[in-house]
Amino acid sequence: MALAMAIGSYAAGSTPMGGGTVGFPVLVLLFELPASLGRDFSFAIQAIGMTSASIFILARRQPLANAMLSGAIVGSLVGTPLGIFFIAPYVPELWIKLIFAVVWASFGLLHLFRINEIAGHTGMTEFNEKWDFKFGMWLGLLAGATITSSTGVGIDMVLYTALVLVCRADLKIAIPTSVVIMAFNSVLGVATKIFSGQGLQAGVYENWLAAAPVVALGAPLGVFIVAKIGRKPTLLVVATLCVGQFIWTLFSEQKLLGIPGILISILAVAICLGGFELLRRWGGKLVGERQALPANHTGENTTASSFAK
Repeated sequence: MALAMAIGSYAAGSTPMGGGTVGFPVLVLLFELPASLGRDFSFAIQAIGMTSASIFILARRQPLANAMLSGAIVGSLVGTPLGIFFIAPYVPELWIKLIFAVVWASFGLLHLFRINEIAGHTGMTEFNEKWDFKFGMWLGLLAGATITSSTGVGIDMVLYTALVLVCRADLKIAIPTSVVIMAFNSVLGVATKIFSGQGLQAGVYENWLAAAPVVALGAPLGVFIVAKIGRKPTLLVVATLCVGQFIWTLFSEQKLLGIPGILISILAVAICLGGFELLRRWGGKLVGERQALPANHTGENTTASSFAK
């Protein structure tokens, strides 16, 4: 587990995918432990690793999409606890695996097909601070209540996707922003479970104890290293792993899924990709409209340097 999270913590600090992206499939697919344990472990390990990475990001004063991040924090402050109380307890173990597999596979395929475009963005188009805040709030509310409460990860990827597809944000802005929102939700998820009396699944603490010292150093190290080698190679590797875990999940659960279940899972990935493409086109339209406005009405076409200020 410590070895797996050495890789996972690097991904947590250098990509929009939390450490649970590695920890969940290792526990659930390799060790064959319950998916609910993988979810709780994701919350617990990211509460250490991604919080550590976030402190490093804030100390370095890296640019963040502040308005959208603030909105996502407010939205998830409501959505994540609601999901933990009223949605996650009723999601079957198999569905938890499939939700994780489908979302991450579609995210991986998005990057494999669109990596050059995504990596080519510079700065970020800020449409309107109030609009950005409201958009982030709805994203935080919905993603926290559904994906994050069920799998322990996901809100970081949702916010990142909105930033790169709708706002055409630079990876230097989008990835640190995604790390911070996942750190907040991980701490929130653990606190909600502990203080509500639900507690974490049996077995989480032992795995957490093995991996926590590793991720406390590994996640901020990922932030540092990726600034030196670039984000594109790391994103391609992690995207490939995301697609691989989907294939692994379908293979390991083929008896329960059957041919219809496998086909439905593949269809779900296609639907997610269709949603990403709609977001991309919507973002292109919004950016085009924003650039077409007269200079005295456009407000600020925000760049990384202006976010740093």
